Amino acid sequence: MTGSFWWDLAIGIAAAMLLTWICLVVALLVVRPRGDLLREALRILPDVIRLLRRLAADKTMPRGVRIRLGLLMVYLALPIDLVPDFIPVLGYADDAIIVAAALRSVVRRAGIDAVRAQWPGTEDGFAALALIAGLDRSVSRGTGRP
Repeated sequence: MTGSFWWDLAIGIAAAMLLTWICLVVALLVVRPRGDLLREALRILPDVIRLLRRLAADKTMPRGVRIRLGLLMVYLALPIDLVPDFIPVLGYADDAIIVAAALRSVVRRAGIDAVRAQWPGTEDGFAALALIAGLDRSVSRGTGRP
């Protein structure tokens, strides 16, 4: 293209990164929370952050789960996001989607009871968390509670 191997390599890497980012944004648009779910996610955010901290500090959790939760908390604390927060809806939805995916992973590995035992909020808040994170099937199957 440019005649220089290094410039061609840099342009190729930049194009691949841009294409990957565009695919990520499209995927986030497809799976973003609908309607009031994003508002509900923001309402229970303080409890979710306390939950993540408690789960990461729980020595009975598998090491892989604690590492994932630690990495998630680092990602949430960083000012740089996959999708910048000034982009309407998607800016905050990417964080909610990543937290939901991490919680699903925790439930698959440690069980819904471990998450429920560490939940610092109300039962209504936990029901909202289960709905947002797609844990509602696990909640009703595991304990019989909504």
